[in-house]
Amino acid sequence: MEESISGFKVRGDWGDVVEHGERISRALRDAGVGSSDESADTDADENFTGALEEWEEWRPKAHETLDADVSEKTADQASVEEGKGEKAGKEPDEDIKTAGEKLSESYEQLEEDDAEAAVDNWKESIDYVARAADSASRKALRRVEDTVYQNVMTQLAPYYFDNALVSANIQQSARGNDDAERFVFEVNVNDDDLKDEVSDRLAELDEEVDRWHVEVEKDTDAAEAIEGAEPPPEPEDDEPKSTTN
Repeated sequence: MEESISGFKVRGDWGDVVEHGERISRALRDAGVGSSDESADTDADENFTGALEEWEEWRPKAHETLDADVSEKTADQASVEEGKGEKAGKEPDEDIKTAGEKLSESYEQLEEDDAEAAVDNWKESIDYVARAADSASRKALRRVEDTVYQNVMTQLAPYYFDNALVSANIQQSARGNDDAERFVFEVNVNDDDLKDEVSDRLAELDEEVDRWHVEVEKDTDAAEAIEGAEPPPEPEDDEPKSTTN
C-alpha cells in the first residue's frame, strides 16, 4: 500500500482491491466510526455512520466486477437526488391531477366570493405543477446520466465514490505479465484527524495480520436444498475476518 496526501493506494488484482476496501472499513470501525461504544478510540461524528454505510455499499466486493457492479453503483451514487415530489412518493401525473383539482377549487371559491381561499388554492396549484415538472426533469436527467456515465464517462475517467467520510476512485491499469487484470484503487479519508487514526490502524493491521480473508457472498441455497442441512452461521459483527500466526 502507498500512502500520500491524496489517500491510501494499492495496485494489484481484484483480490487486492477487495482486501484494501475491507481493510479501510475495518480501520474506520476500529477508529470509532459507526460505533455506539463510548470507549471507542475517537469521538467520530455521528453523521459519519450513514456515510460509512454508503461506503460499505459501494466498495468493491469479491463476487462483483468493475464493469458491471461497480459501474452501476457509481452511476447510482452520482445520480441527481430526488426532488420533493419523488420523496413524497408522487409521480408527475399525480401532481398534475392534484394541481387541476386545486385550480378547480380556486374557481369555485371565487364564485363564492372567498378570495383568500381561492388565492391559497391557486398558489397550491402552481406548487403542484412546479413539483411535477421538477420530478419529470429529474427522471429525464437520470436516464441521460446513467447512459452517458456507464457508456462514456467510465471510458474517460475512473470509477469514483465521494461522501462526507470517504473519497475513492478505482481504475483498470495495464495487464500484468500473466495477462491478469490489474487495478489501481485509492481511498482517502476526508477528516484529517480520522485519517491519521486510520493510517495508524492500517499500519497495525499490516503487522498483526498474516493473511487477510476477504468477505465472500454466502450461498445458502445449496445447503438448504439438502434435507436437514442448515445454512452456515453468520459471524458476529466484531469477529475478525483475518488470521494471524
